[in-house]
Amino acid sequence: MNHLPLIIKREYLTKVKNKSFIIMTFVSPMIFIGLIMLIAYLTQLNNNKQRTISILDETGKISQIFLSETDKKDENTKYHFLQGITLEEAKKQVQEAEQYGLLHIRNMASNEEVARQIKFYSEDSPSQSFISKLESRLSEKLTQEVLLQNNVDISLVNKSKMQVAIGQETFSGEQSSKLINYSKLGFGFAAGYLLFMFIIIYGNMIMRSVIEEKTNRIIEIIISSVKPIQLLMGKIIGTSLAGITQFLMWIVFGGTIIVILSLFFGFDFFGAQTAQQQELIAQGADIDFSVLISYIISSLPIVNLIIAFFIFFIGGYLLYSSLYAAIGAAVDNETDTQQFMMPILMPLILAVYVGGFTVLEDPHGTVATVFSYIPFTSPVVMLMRIPFGVGITEQIISIVILYITFAGTVWFASKIYRVGILMYGKKPSYKEIFKWLKY
Repeated sequence: MNHLPLIIKREYLTKVKNKSFIIMTFVSPMIFIGLIMLIAYLTQLNNNKQRTISILDETGKISQIFLSETDKKDENTKYHFLQGITLEEAKKQVQEAEQYGLLHIRNMASNEEVARQIKFYSEDSPSQSFISKLESRLSEKLTQEVLLQNNVDISLVNKSKMQVAIGQETFSGEQSSKLINYSKLGFGFAAGYLLFMFIIIYGNMIMRSVIEEKTNRIIEIIISSVKPIQLLMGKIIGTSLAGITQFLMWIVFGGTIIVILSLFFGFDFFGAQTAQQQELIAQGADIDFSVLISYIISSLPIVNLIIAFFIFFIGGYLLYSSLYAAIGAAVDNETDTQQFMMPILMPLILAVYVGGFTVLEDPHGTVATVFSYIPFTSPVVMLMRIPFGVGITEQIISIVILYITFAGTVWFASKIYRVGILMYGKKPSYKEIFKWLKY
């Protein structure tokens, strides 16, 4: 008799009725949103940090760049100009006043030497973005001084500068931009990372379930009427359905949040943009935030992403969960699982980093394409590539390879599972597990 449906039902109901599962289904989206808001707040708090910079300019002309109207209106950074004192006296004065730092511009024979001798003194390591901003402004000022020494008309040079903004458009007429490409990477990375987390969370859930049943000796009763392969598949499919249920609930919450934002803040996430608005966005011009978000979302293959996520989620989860179940059957407690976890986690970690570092640079390049076909990395990498436009044929090939590999992995895992679930009191080695495959 086929007990598989009963096992799937039991595993599914056990998971979804669990109090922690129900709580996390509702709390996780709130935690995620809260973390995003916290990061945004901390970033803003860091950017709004009050800084007072003392400037000791021995040349008497370089520090003039910090007297611009923009600097005067900057509420976060104040510049205090020192004159007629030595460097040591300036250092002491800045330390006593507990200021952010001291910018020292030494008077040298040439501007080239001045540029090499500029130093910034501070109590702690300064913000590198702030130092980069200082370097950029000082470099511009010193360049102007050199031009003046060579009798070059600076106003003519400034007028001659041309700002180039390369428009991006496909042969089919679809406009793009750097902002859109970064947004696509963000959506793709979010989808891939979410899948990565799901595989780890629900894979560990299966592993702990197997270990618990094995430790309590319940497994001995269960396999008296159920084949080990049916029990393995039942656990995998049942937990997979529980994961999909939880994800669907998150989509409902996400959709509800979008509707609330649309009503209270006037965002039209899926509204159409005029040709003029699309042109402005493509050129990187400032435009209304709601229009910008709407444009970003409309530029993404949302339907393809959602369908692909479910297909790759199921395939990737089935592939890895079978290995998690095999590990759970091979050991007696979670402590002993550590020696077997690294070979499983390495492909997933590699997929996240390969996707993050190669997809934006060249989403259709050799590295990204190859890793989107390798079954142990394809669920993550392919999801990162889809926002950039991946052909249906490529996606189907990747899916077929993934599910064929899953079939082979289940056979491999079932060999370990049927022996390991009855082994107690001994931590198996890789050599012993290899012997189990021959039984």
